[in-house]
Amino acid sequence: MLHMHRLLTVLLTVLAPFAASAADWEQLVYERTQNVNDRVIKLRHHFHAHPEISNQEFKTAEKIAAELTALGFDEVQTGVAGTGVIGILKGSKPGPTVALRADMDALPVTEKTGLPFASTVTTEWRGKETGVMHACGHDAHMAILLGAAEVLAGIRDQIPGTIQFIFQPAEEAEGGADVMVADGVLRDTGAIFGLHVLPAPAGMIMYKPEGFMAAADTFQIVVKGVQTHGSMPWKGVDPIAVSAQIVNNLQTIVSRQINISEAPAVVSVGSINGGNRNNIIPEEVVMTGTIRTLDMAMRADVHERIKRTVKLTAESFGATAEVTIPDGVPVTANDVELTAQMAPVLQRAAAGGNAKIVKPIMGAEDFSFFANEIPALFFGLGVAADGEVDGAPNHSPYFYVNDKALSHGVNAMSSLALEWLHSQK
Repeated sequence: MLHMHRLLTVLLTVLAPFAASAADWEQLVYERTQNVNDRVIKLRHHFHAHPEISNQEFKTAEKIAAELTALGFDEVQTGVAGTGVIGILKGSKPGPTVALRADMDALPVTEKTGLPFASTVTTEWRGKETGVMHACGHDAHMAILLGAAEVLAGIRDQIPGTIQFIFQPAEEAEGGADVMVADGVLRDTGAIFGLHVLPAPAGMIMYKPEGFMAAADTFQIVVKGVQTHGSMPWKGVDPIAVSAQIVNNLQTIVSRQINISEAPAVVSVGSINGGNRNNIIPEEVVMTGTIRTLDMAMRADVHERIKRTVKLTAESFGATAEVTIPDGVPVTANDVELTAQMAPVLQRAAAGGNAKIVKPIMGAEDFSFFANEIPALFFGLGVAADGEVDGAPNHSPYFYVNDKALSHGVNAMSSLALEWLHSQK
């Protein structure tokens, strides 16, 4: 027993400096997070008032690059994947590289929140004048990551390695994360973390191992019939009637043809365009829609079922139809081991320790391209108004971000980077 006691004493003596070190950086992160909170809120309001749509984030990128430079970053790269920015922060000790990511682009949405810093920016979108708004919370993502940059830049002596800050363009369009990956952004990176604000209790953190957010694929269906006078439909083939039946039949794919007890799926038609006059049955109708899945095998199966359903439905009316499904955004899947390792960090960072595993989200995120390359963890941060458990959804003109939640995001992102780096010793 005496021998065991001595052994335990030796072990505690050896491990004490490491335990103290961890406690030291955790407390430093917490204290510095509180100190930068006002600055983070100010940055969020700035980005919110000056939104830029996908691949047009020029002034946003200038602002981010200036902030990182002012913090004394070792390297600030601009023009990555078009308008992206990457900041490199090297710690005082050697070690591997970990990445933190935020997206930069806003949406063609006219804001209706009535906030004093609401966006009044307008742009032309698909031939129409529209407002521009950070209706998905990317303003919060950027402000949080800049807050983490300030927190970590001030404690370089606690960083055993390098932290890569990725500010990504065009999450809402083409040319975002996938282009960054193709450009070799993650070439020397061991793990990556990211977050997304959601209409949930402020400061709550939501996560899930494996499939956290869905794959998203768009589809286009072109139905071709035979044009005729509206009073004589029997002399033609009505692509509008065919399209209506295709819409109905597509709904049976999820409701009747696949086992959604294994994983949920969604097939939605979002637009139908055809014809230009009340008494002319047109030759062509074009439909577009979205497919959401959480399983790669099911994803491929749903694609095939859509193509078969559309083709056979059109043929039964004497029409033809062509389906196009380009490569979309994969499932955002969190690394199981990394998620388990970082769960305590998320719990400590969440408001009142309210971090929990949730059901998958059918929204999509191109963070998935990063997660397909290296171990990754992507989580949600609640930003609902005080006392609310829900709010306007992302992409709504009324989407709201509670500034009180931002510090929890800063704490989480900073702590995840340090925890991973220290675990690699």
